Amino acid sequence: MVKLSVIVPFYNVQTYAPDTLRSLRANARDDFEFILVDDCATDGTPEILERAERDLPGAVYVRHEQNGGLATARNTGLDAARGEYLTFLDGDDWLAPGYYEQLLASIEELDCDFVRTDHVQCTGRARSIHRVPHGRRGVVMNPRDAILPADRSTSVDYAFAWAGIYHRRLLDQGLLHFTHGLRTAEDRPWIWKLHREAGSFAVVGLLGVFYRRGVASSLTQIGDVRQLDFIRAFDQVIEETARDRDADTLLPKAVRTYCAIISHHLGNIERFEPTVARKLRSMSAAALKRMPQDVLKEALDSMDHERAARLRRLKRRAGTEVAA
Repeated sequence: MVKLSVIVPFYNVQTYAPDTLRSLRANARDDFEFILVDDCATDGTPEILERAERDLPGAVYVRHEQNGGLATARNTGLDAARGEYLTFLDGDDWLAPGYYEQLLASIEELDCDFVRTDHVQCTGRARSIHRVPHGRRGVVMNPRDAILPADRSTSVDYAFAWAGIYHRRLLDQGLLHFTHGLRTAEDRPWIWKLHREAGSFAVVGLLGVFYRRGVASSLTQIGDVRQLDFIRAFDQVIEETARDRDADTLLPKAVRTYCAIISHHLGNIERFEPTVARKLRSMSAAALKRMPQDVLKEALDSMDHERAARLRRLKRRAGTEVAA
């Protein structure tokens, strides 16, 4: 029986994949499987993964015939997974030796649906610890209780799928798959759904995932149209949360977060290609118009002046253009 399935998508990461695979080897166990999903890479990544299938204990190599993006690649891994527990890793990140054994022990001891962990962010040679924004550690809780308050960073804002471990019953309940085709912000609807619909979770102070930032091929570094998928992702968060039994309580958090992300992208608009920048403005304005207007007003009133002013200007400009 497979105890743990680790789903690892790879796309054009030939420089980093060997480090990732070495760290998986340092975490191998007879009852662990590593599902290596090649998302139709065009560099030397496929050859590296083909060798890993032979040399890495528990490796299962799956190749996409066309590139589908991170969400789709993770879904491919979920469909192939046989483990009682599941977790994720990105193909350019790496692990501390023996980390997965500790992670598995934590969820078995706590006996909950999912466990969230801290991680180490790596930018060049710099290292910084990033913690789950949730104060209670090692205590099983209802994940719905960790969504609020609206004006502070909470567990739904820490959306890294690889920073945790998940019981298979969540997969059977349809809570672990990602929205097909999302190219960025794919973790956002996913983490909100988990917190709204799973039965129990806990946070543990376990460090072992090393998250590599500043990779040139990462979508967070590329200002092309794929970055605008965050709008589709947050539209989904708003739509699904609006149908929740506690919509009146939870929607202010969802809307405020959406506004903060829009303002962040508008504040860094120079990194986008000119046509994408224009599209960002128009799509963001349309998104503001779609939001519940009373909740949007409260969200803007609660934000700092600079971010709120940026969004109000966009909203006014869009209204003027429509009137004209």
